[in-house]
Amino acid sequence: MLPFKKILCPTDFSEPACKAIKAAGEMAEKFSAELILLHVVGPVPVLETPTGLAGFDIAAYQQELSDSAKISLKSRVEKHVAKSVNARSIVVHGEAAHEIVRVAKEEGADLIVLSTHGEAGWRHRIFGSVPGKVVRLAECPVLLVHMAKV
Repeated sequence: MLPFKKILCPTDFSEPACKAIKAAGEMAEKFSAELILLHVVGPVPVLETPTGLAGFDIAAYQQELSDSAKISLKSRVEKHVAKSVNARSIVVHGEAAHEIVRVAKEEGADLIVLSTHGEAGWRHRIFGSVPGKVVRLAECPVLLVHMAKV
């Protein structure tokens, strides 16, 4: 298990996720590991109107989301990861937990580092917890970085 050679750090660009990026970057620097930042673009819900899809170009919108995510990932690496760390980023489309686990397996990640958001109440009951699903499904160790409540 140790030393880690590849660390996967999924992000949704939230403040807790930035904390996880910092932790993953520090670990990557300590172990001379490759750091892979990942963003998953979720499916775009589509509602049909009686006249069709109202001319909305879903493919173009998803491409715009991907392009924006790539720029944001680059910014997070520059801001939160030491220059000495070998870091790269990936943007994929799909359901977050399943894509995180899939990418970790395909990339041969030794560790997944992600943040908790403290979701509770109806959102957690309906949607479940992405970190919880990743912990259950991942084939490698998962480090959860908890965002302390103030």
